[in-house]
Amino acid sequence: MPSSTPDAPRGYYERHIFFCLNERKSGEDSCALHNAQAGFDRCKAKVKEAGLAGQGKVRVNKAGCLDRCAGGPVAVVYPEAVWYTFVDADDIDEIVDSHLKQGKVVDRLVLPPDVGR
Repeated sequence: MPSSTPDAPRGYYERHIFFCLNERKSGEDSCALHNAQAGFDRCKAKVKEAGLAGQGKVRVNKAGCLDRCAGGPVAVVYPEAVWYTFVDADDIDEIVDSHLKQGKVVDRLVLPPDVGR
């Protein structure tokens, strides 16, 4: 039976970051049209490079539509449920260095709660 002490890991990974990579066939705006794949690729490489990847650490995942298209591209970090928007590699580096490595939210990149589809 798993340990229930406060320091015991709750799951297989400490954090997940999901990147919306959805592309709408109708031509509607979507994260894929805003270089979401480049953000995902950069994050995955930086997490690996920093030694953050693997069991008990961080998992970088692809996702379909996360229904926050108006703020795209978007990514969400769990278990904190922090939604980010980003525009370039520097933004991704800051999310990795601050949030994924140190647990500190990057306030300037947080997607406002009223931004939806």
